[in-house]
Amino acid sequence: MKKNALYKGTLQNIVLKLLAKEVKMYGYQITQRAKEITKGELEMTEGALYPILHKLENEGIIYSEMQNVNGRDRKYYFLTEKGKKQQAAQEAEMKSYLFNLNAIFNI
Repeated sequence: MKKNALYKGTLQNIVLKLLAKEVKMYGYQITQRAKEITKGELEMTEGALYPILHKLENEGIIYSEMQNVNGRDRKYYFLTEKGKKQQAAQEAEMKSYLFNLNAIFNI
């Protein structure tokens, strides 16, 4: 992760949102999409990403599937039904949090 420690506490929310939007993604794709969306501000490292993915999978929030792409195996991640519900709840909570921060920092 680059530049900002504030992202650290929101990585799980970011991963869940990307999976909700893209439906299936592999690890490197998640890191690159986050970097692309934030114009390089968020550089998620594998060391930060994979523990989150493993935790979410152990909790039944996501599941993974190996798929062969051009002769190479790739591990894709998907939201479970439980994960879809959690992602929606966390997104609502995050939006409220951001609204309140915006109110505070714009006084």
